[in-house]
Amino acid sequence: MRAVIQRVSEASCKVNGLETGKIETGFVVLLGIEDADTKEDVIWLAQKITGMRVFADENGLMNKALADVNGDILLISQFTLFAQTKKGNRPSFIRAAKPEKAIPLYELLIKTLENLLGKPVFTGIFGADMKVSLVNDGPVTIVMDTKNRDNH
Repeated sequence: MRAVIQRVSEASCKVNGLETGKIETGFVVLLGIEDADTKEDVIWLAQKITGMRVFADENGLMNKALADVNGDILLISQFTLFAQTKKGNRPSFIRAAKPEKAIPLYELLIKTLENLLGKPVFTGIFGADMKVSLVNDGPVTIVMDTKNRDNH
């Protein structure tokens, strides 16, 4: 799994002009799922996202996690995070998981994040043409790949 996590002061997602999710302080998480991903990847990623301390404390240092600031998550599925661009000018998405594999893992991530946060996670619609708007706060953007875990 690949995730691009952006700290935001506000964000929303619309599909066909209808709002599917809207948050203020929190994270927009763009999520790509590949065929090799498992339940263990979901659990690891959810724990990393919810535990990440990138919100300012009283001294302006990045010391607070999502729960400390009562932040929310807007989770957006994005298979293009697995674009391969080595050959030619048209990206290949062959590593991106097909919906029958990706949707259950996406739904498991939503449930796992909700359990860890103790509140709902806002989403787009899997596979839809989504319009995502956000104000990246900082900017703070973190990229994670469950296949490149640093165990130290």
